[in-house]
Amino acid sequence: MILVRETPAIVTGGASGLGAAVSSALRAKNVPVAILDMNAETGRAFAKAIGGQFAECDISDATAVTSALEELRGIRGQERICADCAGIAPAAKTISRGASHDAQLYAKAIRANLMGTFNVATQSALGMSTADALNADGERGVIINTASIAAYEGQMGQLAYASSKAGVVGLMLPMARDLAKSGIRIAAIAPGIFATPMVTGFPQEV
Repeated sequence: MILVRETPAIVTGGASGLGAAVSSALRAKNVPVAILDMNAETGRAFAKAIGGQFAECDISDATAVTSALEELRGIRGQERICADCAGIAPAAKTISRGASHDAQLYAKAIRANLMGTFNVATQSALGMSTADALNADGERGVIINTASIAAYEGQMGQLAYASSKAGVVGLMLPMARDLAKSGIRIAAIAPGIFATPMVTGFPQEV
């Protein structure tokens, strides 16, 4: 698929870190970009700076995702690129200071990282599936989900984060097989540690 004005993109978590880098790279290719982010002030400012659109959205809420996508599609049409970059990285060990891992913290990571990715990817895929093909090969779009090296090599204190990202890895293959006949490609990336606002609170040795 060629990156052009006719391949609008959405980027979750697109106002900072990896998401901001993806948003900027797509705009550099003249691709229309819409950012979905919970941080409205930063998101609107960054979207304006790169010439994109913004929708405030908690991706762990499926209804909020539906509303955000409908709003953005009304402006620029069906997205053909979906980059799921939003996520959180809580740090807590299985047991610590006489207590087990907090269940609410674990559930929060699953909601943000796994359910959030699921919500956006599935709803984006539905929209792509009913859109016209982009070329003679029948391509309709691509969805890239962000996992982590922690999905394979989780470290101490990454119980919630690593298992949520392992779930993102698990989504990839069945989703790709489900959507192949619709001309929608699915990919997942598993980055290591690099300097983003999300990881600035990590200890120096991980």
